Amino acid sequence: MPLPLVITANAAVGKRWASLAIGLLGGLVAGATFLLGALDFAGAPILAAGLTQQQRYGLDIGTMATGFVAAALVSQPVRARLARVIPIDPENPVHALALVLAVILFGTQIITIAFTDVLAADQKQPPLTLTDLIVQEVPFLILAGAGVGIFMRRQLSEAATRLGLVRPAWWHLAFALAAAGLFFGFSQGMDYASQALTPDLARRVQTVTDHVFGQLNNPVGIAALALVPGICEEILFRGALQPRIGLIATALLFTSIHTEYGFSVAALAIFVIALGLGLIRKYANTTSSCLTHATYNLLAGIGIGGSYLAVAVMIEAVLVGVAAYGIWRSRRAVAAAVVP
Repeated sequence: MPLPLVITANAAVGKRWASLAIGLLGGLVAGATFLLGALDFAGAPILAAGLTQQQRYGLDIGTMATGFVAAALVSQPVRARLARVIPIDPENPVHALALVLAVILFGTQIITIAFTDVLAADQKQPPLTLTDLIVQEVPFLILAGAGVGIFMRRQLSEAATRLGLVRPAWWHLAFALAAAGLFFGFSQGMDYASQALTPDLARRVQTVTDHVFGQLNNPVGIAALALVPGICEEILFRGALQPRIGLIATALLFTSIHTEYGFSVAALAIFVIALGLGLIRKYANTTSSCLTHATYNLLAGIGIGGSYLAVAVMIEAVLVGVAAYGIWRSRRAVAAAVVP
């Protein structure tokens, strides 16, 4: 985990040596990524085993290309151009390092999916346990806190505000719950589309999903799968990253970490849901997106069908109505406030 790099970048903010820190930190990470690809390309078994020569070359060249692109972000003029389209400060070491790390994470995830059989690899891994889940997700929370400079550049309350962890309005809660229901219905529809369009791939994805999460198919496990990713992932991706790298880039990055879906209709569904969560963060707050994510995971874990489906649809209709009323009331109050 790049925690020491993130802490160092925070320490450099506003200092005369900030540009030097950007060059050293960004160059170190980008250079290490390029070097891994180059060494593997030269014959050192570093990145992955059991690949064909074509797969290995693709993986290695992709890794080197990722390192090269990340290295380009060390350049201040490149970051200055990016600052025209995403809300970053090109002189800020934390923003620069976040860009470099985001490019490396996205690039390495995509080339891994493209040039290795991630579904087969996940099938060989032991099922996820509660401890594994916590160990996997909590670093996201730590990185988010460190990234916004908690106890370094910001006190706890300031960091929470920066991350969007604020007290939601009453209608935010109805909006979050209604969105979770809509996302669940959308994912079910995409699942049916996947089975119709790519039945073999859909079957493999379902097999891997059942294997990976099989040991958590109990009340405690389902609750953990709802809460832990719903909180940790939202605070990092929607809370910390989205205000800096933008809605679409964050959604792509979020989708890329879900390698268990490979390139599938399910991955497309994750991307669309990620965009929805990002919009909730943008127009409400991260607290609400956490609630939406956790509720969606809960619905996916327990499933809704049979005689409960009609009840669920009625509850969803009520939530949508309440959320729509709340949004109308909120916009009306804002309009009234600006009228002289």
